[in-house]
Amino acid sequence: MIKIPMTVEGAKALEVELEQLKKVDRPRIVAAIAEAREHGDLKENAEYHAAREQQGFCEGRIQEIEAKLSNAQIIDISKLPASDKVIFGVTVDIINTDNDAVTTYKIVGDDEADVKANKISVNSPIARGLIGKEVGDIVAIRTPGGVVEYEIEDVRYI
Repeated sequence: MIKIPMTVEGAKALEVELEQLKKVDRPRIVAAIAEAREHGDLKENAEYHAAREQQGFCEGRIQEIEAKLSNAQIIDISKLPASDKVIFGVTVDIINTDNDAVTTYKIVGDDEADVKANKISVNSPIARGLIGKEVGDIVAIRTPGGVVEYEIEDVRYI
């Protein structure tokens, strides 16, 4: 079984979503199905079919989250000894060597990635290029616009 790396925050977010689905959404959907059944003929009952569809999505998402959590290798970066090396879970500042623009990224698991929040997947091209490098290293990253060089300015284990 392949373990999927995940930060502590990512695991907590999935656990919160799972609890919401099990304790709030699932009972609400069951109640909606029961109410729709009371309206009579199920073949032509749009409310019933919509509620059953919601139930399918809810149950599927519950199974998906449970599978992800069971296969997760939860990594608490704050408990690892800090160094200048880029590894999973670190927050890294990189400088574009062409225009001196500084960008900060946190390297997270696939499910946690959110570019708007500057969280990139460990499997993204930028993260793959940065993993294993150290502060001061120049890294060439292949992007859709061509190769871009970045200098690693800082690595934080937060």
